[in-house]
Amino acid sequence: MHKGFKFAGVAMATVFSFQVQAQQLDQEARPHEEVASRSTEGDGDILVQGRRDEAFAGTKTETPLIQVPQPLTVITEDVFRAQGAINISDTVRYAAGINSDAYGRDTRVDSFTIRGVDALQFRNGMRDIFSYYASITSDPYNFSRVEIVRGPASVLFGQGSIGGIVNLVSKTPVFANAGEIGVTYGSYDRKEVLADLNGVAGSTLAGRIVARVRDAGTYVANVPDDRVMVAPSVTWRPSSKTDVTLLGLYQEDDTGSTANFLPIVGTLQDNPGNPRLPRYLFVGKPGYDRYDGRLLQGTGIVTHRFSDDIKLSLKARYIDSDLDYFSHYTNSYSNPTNPYTPESNGRRIGLYAGSSVARLNVFTTDNNVQFRFNMGSAIEHRLLAGVDYSWNRVRKSDNYDFQEIDLYNIDYGSILEPALIAPFTRDSQKQLGLYVQDQVRLWDRVSVVLGARHDRVKGASLDTTSGDTSRTTDTATTYRAGIIGDVGAGISPFFSYTESFQPIAGQTTSGTAFRPQTGNQYETGAKWQPDSMTLLTVTGFRIKEFNRPIADPTNPLGQIQAGGLTTKGIEVEATRTLPGRYDISLAYGYNDVKGDSAATGYLARHVASAWGTKTFVGRDATLRLGAGIRYLGKQVSSSATWTIVTPDRTMVDALVELEHDRWRLALNATNLLDKRVFASCLARGDCFSTAPRNVMVSLGYRFGS
Repeated sequence: MHKGFKFAGVAMATVFSFQVQAQQLDQEARPHEEVASRSTEGDGDILVQGRRDEAFAGTKTETPLIQVPQPLTVITEDVFRAQGAINISDTVRYAAGINSDAYGRDTRVDSFTIRGVDALQFRNGMRDIFSYYASITSDPYNFSRVEIVRGPASVLFGQGSIGGIVNLVSKTPVFANAGEIGVTYGSYDRKEVLADLNGVAGSTLAGRIVARVRDAGTYVANVPDDRVMVAPSVTWRPSSKTDVTLLGLYQEDDTGSTANFLPIVGTLQDNPGNPRLPRYLFVGKPGYDRYDGRLLQGTGIVTHRFSDDIKLSLKARYIDSDLDYFSHYTNSYSNPTNPYTPESNGRRIGLYAGSSVARLNVFTTDNNVQFRFNMGSAIEHRLLAGVDYSWNRVRKSDNYDFQEIDLYNIDYGSILEPALIAPFTRDSQKQLGLYVQDQVRLWDRVSVVLGARHDRVKGASLDTTSGDTSRTTDTATTYRAGIIGDVGAGISPFFSYTESFQPIAGQTTSGTAFRPQTGNQYETGAKWQPDSMTLLTVTGFRIKEFNRPIADPTNPLGQIQAGGLTTKGIEVEATRTLPGRYDISLAYGYNDVKGDSAATGYLARHVASAWGTKTFVGRDATLRLGAGIRYLGKQVSSSATWTIVTPDRTMVDALVELEHDRWRLALNATNLLDKRVFASCLARGDCFSTAPRNVMVSLGYRFGS
């Protein structure tokens, strides 16, 4: 995108859009967040705090977290904003049991490993990502909260992985006139305008527009990080019982790949006679390599309460995505232990050139009705019955070329550019799911959740060589059962059994249609909530999973399916507000994954984090200081030829935030100590580095109610 257009977009966004702080506009839209407000009079101040802890992602109903027999995490915008999140992966890096940067910071995709298993991303309860390298990343500024469901959620969501899901909840209109405009400047010449405007037209209509315009570089040369994102929405409330919300999204990204697939020999390991390669070496052709995409989305959400006991919910979304992915990567896969050309003194290496053009179209809808009724004075039922449907089509043209280069003295002008000549593949999938769930509350102390779901999936894949279309049909019935009860002192033990069924569109690198991914999990643990400002969850689990898709060891742009794997682990997650305006969160996860080495090779057993803030309230201003530490254990990756160990790593983040009247000034630093270490090195032959230190300064002005 031309920079003149970008800065014109900045000016327009500045005039017409305003950034709204999470605790101002999203209070209505976020029913299970921590809410804090302050007032000052004279020399004193009063801190009023409360906790809203209703969960939607785990049950699709308004249920307190303490009554759900499953660990759930809700991360609100004010939290991940304070932690300096740049992308969606960053928003979950302080949650238990999650590795959100297995390949370092990736400008192409957001990826999450929950309980050692790749997790799916949802938006407003409907699956958001289909296929791979067919869409651009979501913008965290467009969401009021991020919900993490650990463990299977297929009974309700259908296309959920066995490890869990990450659900993004969009900012929607609230009935208030308020807004804020913000600007950011940061490392690698990052320049942004962030804006959000919420307005009311009468008593029944409210509108909102969220926008970000960014012009930025990255720590890898020739890889920009430019974005234009505009998300308008409108809510019509004809009565107190009915809400109709329409959401739109236009987003355009001009970026590349910060995951540069450098060979192990020369990075993690010495390459005799040659120096270590720079960790952030650009291996590609300037002006050609890119990951450019355009995304359009339209969503409709209707809720209607016939009475206090009957509620109807209807949702639908359409996605249209265009993506051009042009890249180069070294051939460290044919001979991982010695990838360099013989008699080149360890300097020359094969270089793949790939040009991929993808077109993605998706339609999803999820509709359910809730009934609440009692069977006597001690038994309350909340029955949920629903049907969801999805259709997606992915078309791709993948083109390749190959040459040799001197990796220690790259002649960028001679690097090849593959022509777009390959015909488009076409993969499509239709899924219909029927689900039912009964939440039973006994004596207002024990909650039982029972659920079942039946799915039917049809897939079609075009063979561009023969012109034939192969078709598949898969069906599955999955179940869920769980119980949690209050035994006193705020302690609620729970036990659950859950199953998953995840149909996968597309083909493996060899052209074989993907088989559905299945699994089951047993889990037991306890939640402790002695007061409204404390929640501790301790849990242990056992997962069995089959047909997991993983990166093809011989082709990073392709995928294969691994065999079965078993994961056993424990997780601990705690949040607490302490006297003196301290807020802390602690998380730890342990995974023991056994199975196909290609599927488990880069996974750390230990993941831990801690984040804390201290707030100082003065007569005219509020100062907040924050700090966090993230730890990822060592990772062992094995193949028939060697075993590679990626050392453990510890990263530190920090925040300084000052609020005065309607102004907010914040300084964020991620990887504060600038630890330039490896995110992962895989026995297939390549290494990925963590992002270096990133510093951002943000200034915002808030207005309205």
